[in-house]
Amino acid sequence: MRKVFLFIMIIGFALPSLGQSRDKAILRSDTLKTGKNLKLIGIPVVFSTPETGFGFGGGGQLFFTGESNTFRDRRSNILFTGIYTANSQIVLQALPQLYFGRGNYYLDGSYEFRIYPNKFWGIGNDTPESNEENYDMTSHKLRVDFLKRLPPSLNFGLRFNFENHELTEVEEGGLLDSGGIPGSNGAIIVGLGAIFNLDTRDQVEDPHGGYYVNFNAQFSSENFGATHGFNRFITDLRAYYPLGEKSLLAARVYVENNFGDVPFQAKSQFGGGNMARGYFQGRFIDDHMYVITAEYRYRVLPRFSLAGFVLMGEVTDINQQYFQDPKLSAGGGVRFKILKQLNTLVRLDIGIGEDGNSGFYCGVNQAF
Repeated sequence: MRKVFLFIMIIGFALPSLGQSRDKAILRSDTLKTGKNLKLIGIPVVFSTPETGFGFGGGGQLFFTGESNTFRDRRSNILFTGIYTANSQIVLQALPQLYFGRGNYYLDGSYEFRIYPNKFWGIGNDTPESNEENYDMTSHKLRVDFLKRLPPSLNFGLRFNFENHELTEVEEGGLLDSGGIPGSNGAIIVGLGAIFNLDTRDQVEDPHGGYYVNFNAQFSSENFGATHGFNRFITDLRAYYPLGEKSLLAARVYVENNFGDVPFQAKSQFGGGNMARGYFQGRFIDDHMYVITAEYRYRVLPRFSLAGFVLMGEVTDINQQYFQDPKLSAGGGVRFKILKQLNTLVRLDIGIGEDGNSGFYCGVNQAF
């Protein structure tokens, strides 16, 4: 969801002043208040995803302009937004990014409140379309990551995670109404985690080369007040291979494993605009998941490029093995660089999966 918010933020910054630099566009069109060390920006929000339909709202971003940071010239900021969607979903979110010690320490946080009607098909890799049922859930989610940077490319640290999910309405006689699905009576998730990553990419928004390696381990414990105790391990590997001045091959391998008493709200979710384009996010859920994606990117003009992708992946439980019934998807789209001075892209994609699954996605920057 953060990428959707940033996409709209960029549109709000750029449309009034496409011929100006980003700073000029902010100062002349969007700055609500500027002080010696602070800058507050207003953000309009309009977007569309398969999971939400059309959505709109607004928010702001507070920049701490007085600090000195040696880490890629980034500045501490807090992004806050509120949205409402055509599916009667309400999301309020605050996303702080705070740097300390001239960028050698970094706090990345997220608080989210959701009133979120959604869809559920059951648990497993072969749930039929006839299982589809609607449910409403109210959620509070808090995540705080604190990282130490070891120049030039290593980062490691700790994570605190808290989630409270309350199901407010389920379909009578449905799978969630039966009470047999973990989390169908609500779920509280509380725990700690450890994060390690190696990042040699030349840039985050639209990498032209390098690698990204991330390992993440976290747990939820009843000793901390959680209703479900489980462990989660995530491996995220990305590589970018230039094929010439205008083209590049990008590849990603993502693996997620959950062990223990895992509520459905915390299980691996296959689908979505950044993970498995072509499938509704959460169309297939289970304790374990892998997604393998390859994408070819070709720059047609300095600020305009095309991309095509193929992917495969699936979810399983602990008693099954991978590659038994992989889900396939393919598609592509366009990317447009908003301003010459920025690396940030607007991305429009279409993904076509199996058995009638498909989706249209808009977002910011590359999918990975």
